[in-house]
Amino acid sequence: MRALLKAGRGLMPPSPPMSDADEKALLDFIFLRDRPQLATAAVPQPRPSYTHNGYPKLLDHEGYPGCKPPWGTLNCIDLNTGKLRWKVPLGEYPELTAQGIPKTGTENFGGAIVTAGGLVFCAGTRDEMIRAFDKDTGVELWQHKLPFGGFAPPAIGEANGRQYLIVPATGGGKLGTKMGDAYVAFTLPVVN
Repeated sequence: MRALLKAGRGLMPPSPPMSDADEKALLDFIFLRDRPQLATAAVPQPRPSYTHNGYPKLLDHEGYPGCKPPWGTLNCIDLNTGKLRWKVPLGEYPELTAQGIPKTGTENFGGAIVTAGGLVFCAGTRDEMIRAFDKDTGVELWQHKLPFGGFAPPAIGEANGRQYLIVPATGGGKLGTKMGDAYVAFTLPVVN
């Protein structure tokens, strides 16, 4: 490398004159800068300890969420303006509804799907229901009890000219509902 610095090669000219100290610093930089540092009697560090304590929730003395309802909502946001168009409680505790308490919504895990016919379908609630809502107003139009919680977004499919709504219903998960294994399909009405 020193010979290349002093004489050059091909199209590479010789380097400008430099002191021995500058030449050594340049060569050290080129050859030693990326070399890993040798560890000097490194003391092994203890591995970090990780724990998982579940999903603690703030609940009241009756086991309901420890905040003011609604405890779960379905929200419609206008993607052109970013404004909330409507917001409705999603899910209910049947025992509270039976006492005359308005729909409270429940914790929910899942997603919604919107059809070309203007329906929003959503499951994923603690009460194991699938519901249909009007996409413009949020008014609940239909509901059906699933065999197990439907904690995934429903899907829309077509076969033989008919449109179907399919929802996987497996339950369990963070809501701790009964577990199972089912796909539930509904035929959607033909819209002319």
